[in-house]
Amino acid sequence: MPDIIGEYVDRLVTVEMRNRGMNHGIVRQIYDEARKEGGGRPITTRAAEALVERVKPGDVVFIVTGAGYYPEVPNGESDGPPGAASLARAIYWGLKAIPVFVVEECHAPPVVASSQAAHVMVREYHLAKTRRMGGALVTAPLDRNATAGWARQIIDEYQPAAVIAVERLGPNDQGIVHGSTGVKKDCVDLGHVFLAAQEAGILTVGVGDNGNEIGFGRIYDFMRDFHPYGRECQYEGGTGVITTIATDVFLPASISNWGAYGIAAMISFFIKDREVLQTPDMERRILEACLNNGGWEMRYCTNRFIVDGTVGESSMSIIQLLHDMLRLNLAAPDRGLSHGKMKETNKQRETA
Repeated sequence: MPDIIGEYVDRLVTVEMRNRGMNHGIVRQIYDEARKEGGGRPITTRAAEALVERVKPGDVVFIVTGAGYYPEVPNGESDGPPGAASLARAIYWGLKAIPVFVVEECHAPPVVASSQAAHVMVREYHLAKTRRMGGALVTAPLDRNATAGWARQIIDEYQPAAVIAVERLGPNDQGIVHGSTGVKKDCVDLGHVFLAAQEAGILTVGVGDNGNEIGFGRIYDFMRDFHPYGRECQYEGGTGVITTIATDVFLPASISNWGAYGIAAMISFFIKDREVLQTPDMERRILEACLNNGGWEMRYCTNRFIVDGTVGESSMSIIQLLHDMLRLNLAAPDRGLSHGKMKETNKQRETA
């Protein structure tokens, strides 16, 4: 059953909706490659299953997000923080674990606002850990030469059960972070957190939508040849935007937030608690909190009710459809009054 619902959750979160001026006509092919590389099962199912198996009450889970920088969007964009908040909600209220956001300082305001709109308060770590008062926040050092050592330190200190990336940019083969269209980004390389986690045998999950986000390293060779900026950038000497950072499970989505919503929905399915996934009304509040606290839409760098070119109501609709999938798949089998008796299955006969 998890693979049946996961099949259609995957289809929903990979419905491509993009302006033709951007990299378009690519999501299905990228998803197909990632699914094949991962063994063939639905990817939201695999991600949620791994998290439910590995994350226990009281455990810490790192959620790494943040894309977009000064001067265009000084506090980042509206794709990333809402998805991170949705997963934080599933981890906190569903798995009874402690979400810890790992971000650059500039991205903290929309991440915190999104999480609190999802009813996961961001508190001091000792309150989150010892009294279950919400999640916590860790910000990366400004000294980029210190990032690798800092990453190993926080992995050792917090001992996370899993590390998840949602729309978090990763470095290419030159160690340079880019936007999806080959523009160089001046930022901290949080890929070190995933490298340190993998060295420690910790589960890693990545969600991305355009080749430059952490996780795409799993299908690096494919993306180098397939992506419009797989081997070039918008400056001389660039070798492409595709990140080398892989994760144990990687989900390409049409919009990274939507991929995170799909994983949160599947966590809800596994634990049989539909309330863990935010409602459409809560999704509106999450998006508005993100936009009003600096996580702007990326196309024109404003706080319009938009994520990656799609209106906020589209994200609300994705949540509504996920909720209805959960409602129907978690309900007891019922034909109602007009379809006659249900056909007995082989499994039912065996257990009779």
